[in-house]
Amino acid sequence: MRAHFGPRGGGHDRDRCRDRRARAAPPRAAVRIAVVAEPRSAEQGSASRSRALPLLGWLRRRSTRRALVSIVVVMAAWEILGRFVLTDPLFFAPLSAVIEAGFQMWRSGELQRDILASFSAVAYGMILAIVVGILIGVLSGASRAFREYTDAFFTGLYATPLVAVAPILILWFGIGIASKIAVVFLMAVFPILISTSAGILNTDASYIEVARSFDATRLQIVRKVMIPAAVPFVVTGIRLAIGRAIVGVVVGELFGARAGLGFLIFTSGQTFDVPSLFLGVLVLALAGVGLTSGMKWVERRVAGWRHVELDS
Repeated sequence: MRAHFGPRGGGHDRDRCRDRRARAAPPRAAVRIAVVAEPRSAEQGSASRSRALPLLGWLRRRSTRRALVSIVVVMAAWEILGRFVLTDPLFFAPLSAVIEAGFQMWRSGELQRDILASFSAVAYGMILAIVVGILIGVLSGASRAFREYTDAFFTGLYATPLVAVAPILILWFGIGIASKIAVVFLMAVFPILISTSAGILNTDASYIEVARSFDATRLQIVRKVMIPAAVPFVVTGIRLAIGRAIVGVVVGELFGARAGLGFLIFTSGQTFDVPSLFLGVLVLALAGVGLTSGMKWVERRVAGWRHVELDS
């Protein structure tokens, strides 16, 4: 008797085995999703924890701790100096008296009015200075003819003392906000203009040669090569212009104004109100520190490669 091993029976057995393996094994997509989903959930958890404690992370920075230590030391020295060394209220005021004067003026609404008047002029003047300074700086850096025609003119204006120009601007524009905007503009535009022109002129020549090898036009080289290379210089110029803009608005308000922190400083000095005088100076200083720190953050974002730490 011969045993019969037909292909039919063996094929059924193999099909059944494949069906059982297919039912037992999970789909490949499910395995892939399960493997990928676990790291993502861990990343989401760490991100939520980092977002939950932003202030703690900011305080842990070494630069923040050093800045806070210096602020505390200066505040303590100010208070001690005003309480025990310079005790004459006509010449100096301790920090506590300045803060008390600030609360009183805030409750009356006078401080808000002065802050709004001063920083409105700073904002409008800085916007004009940024637009005009960048445009003229790009032209000055990209065009030798324009630079040769205007360099002496801009240098003379930059060297002109503002004290000599502010009274003329007040005569032209009055004691309102227009004259303060003009003073702020003249003070802030030149650092931006000079920095932008320097950034255009310092563009790496190899970048320009590569653009020319691809048949780029002069306008394309300026727009796609020179201007992006000059962005760090522009941000630095704006950071320098902020301090000059604050000085400009104070100078304008000292010569003629109806409100503003410069007007507050002037009237407080005339009436020997030393705490209010120091309050105006303190608000201007804090505003300058805040705005400059913001521009430093922007500078690190757009040109982080320029910051090299030499020591700790």
